Amino acid sequence: MNVGSGSNRRTRKRRGPMAEINVVPYIDVTFVLLMIFMITAPLVQTGVDVDLPQADAAAVDLKDEPPVIVSIKHDGSFYIDVGDRQDEPVDEQTLYTRVAAVFRNNPQAQIYVRGDHMVEYGKIVTVMVALKAAGAPKVGLMTTPPEN
Repeated sequence: MNVGSGSNRRTRKRRGPMAEINVVPYIDVTFVLLMIFMITAPLVQTGVDVDLPQADAAAVDLKDEPPVIVSIKHDGSFYIDVGDRQDEPVDEQTLYTRVAAVFRNNPQAQIYVRGDHMVEYGKIVTVMVALKAAGAPKVGLMTTPPEN
């Protein structure tokens, strides 16, 4: 009779399977992923990239060839300066095709937007999006120096 109860004591002293999950490695991995996302999130942008000039900035280096200048008048009409053609009135589709042709021939071409101070912000953004879609890597904004 005692023999049976003695064998039960031995099995009770053995350790059973551990029912707890070790979460420390999961916390470490989660922390590393959080750091990666925090660092890379500002790098991913959905807007239009623009190199804005400062008011007291020096003149821009125009390299060897004249830049493409897109002008927007206060009534919302578009004009483009490409090479010998100065202030040609264009619509948005023609603007896109002309700028795309310029960047096919010269991927390093510079492009600037010159907008009247009374132009709606939406018109300038529309032009900048069209320029980016046409292949312009950077779009500069032209300003006049402040009067002293």
